[in-house]
Amino acid sequence: MESIELKSLTRRFGPITAVDRVDLLVHPGEIFGLLGPNGAGKSTMIKMITGLLRPTEGTVQVLGFDVTRHPIEVKRRVGVLPEELHLYERLTGEEYLHFTGRMYGLEESVVRTRTAQLLHTLEMADDGGRLIIDYSQGMRKKVALAAAIIHKPAVVFLDEPFNGVDVVSSRSIRNILNHLVGKGMTVFFSSHVMELVEKLCTRVAILKKGRLIACGTLDEIRASLSIDKDKDLEEVFLQTIGETAFEQDLSWLG
Repeated sequence: MESIELKSLTRRFGPITAVDRVDLLVHPGEIFGLLGPNGAGKSTMIKMITGLLRPTEGTVQVLGFDVTRHPIEVKRRVGVLPEELHLYERLTGEEYLHFTGRMYGLEESVVRTRTAQLLHTLEMADDGGRLIIDYSQGMRKKVALAAAIIHKPAVVFLDEPFNGVDVVSSRSIRNILNHLVGKGMTVFFSSHVMELVEKLCTRVAILKKGRLIACGTLDEIRASLSIDKDKDLEEVFLQTIGETAFEQDLSWLG
């Protein structure tokens, strides 16, 4: 059984097609990267996969459950870190994780143990008693990630997890992702940080204007598009979406 299966997934907003007939399989236990320029449809796709947005056409299955017909079963089994964080800022980080764990039906003792472990692993043990409103962007991302995995989901969705995050926080998040996959979880995330995607991901998919134009390992994508083997992911990505260098006259800058 695949972790995620998309068939002809489509989403339209009036005359605009944000996601256009995407077919995709994500295997259990892999870190899968979703790439695309701004406006390619990445966040829209993640919202449909996680049940936050209904597809116009096509189907989404997560862990064998149809997201439209069995949304609660899917949400019990997945964790989500959205690009735009909406946290309860008047709670402390510790209180927020307790609240989230209890909402997932975990026993109080389990929630307390996992909260302490997550805060320690994310290098936030000394900040758990502070209000979230006083957290930096990186700290908010880390506590939101902790909330997304506290119930031990089978699949974790992360939308731009490294956006606005410093080097220390980025390292903590990378360590968590590798640990999750080592425990058999599937990680599905979008990012513009090509270097991290290249280091972390088993496979990647590239979207352009809502369409899936490449999918596979970096070597597979290079081979399918006849791209030199020495090209890194950033170069492969730019060549795949058809972006080329251009010159612009900015001589007036001096």
